[in-house]
Amino acid sequence: MRISGVTIPDNKQLAYSLPLIYGIGPTRALDILKKASIDPTRKGSDLSPEEEQTVRALAEGYTIEGELRREVATNIKRLKDIRAERGIRHERRLPARAQRTKTNSRTVRGNTRKTMGSGRRTLEKT
Repeated sequence: MRISGVTIPDNKQLAYSLPLIYGIGPTRALDILKKASIDPTRKGSDLSPEEEQTVRALAEGYTIEGELRREVATNIKRLKDIRAERGIRHERRLPARAQRTKTNSRTVRGNTRKTMGSGRRTLEKT
């Protein structure tokens, strides 16, 4: 089954396969299945064509995939253009929501762990 260009795996339960779509999380997936009156433990291969259409229509009723990605990118670009603090943080690829950067920002600063103390602790042989 395909929804907004994303292929939903047939061998996974629908409650776990729908969140593979960008913009649909676990709660929204359960909400879609509840509205379609489909058991969340059913697999994609067990659905009839009518049920597939219902799930597809309900999922596409939300802002998902490409449209949501464009909207997020536009919001970030707007923050950069008005030189807001969050926009500047995005430009510099730093955490944008006041997180600690001295020790926790590992993805930007490299995934190395630095230990306390001097770096040259060698034993001298006499």
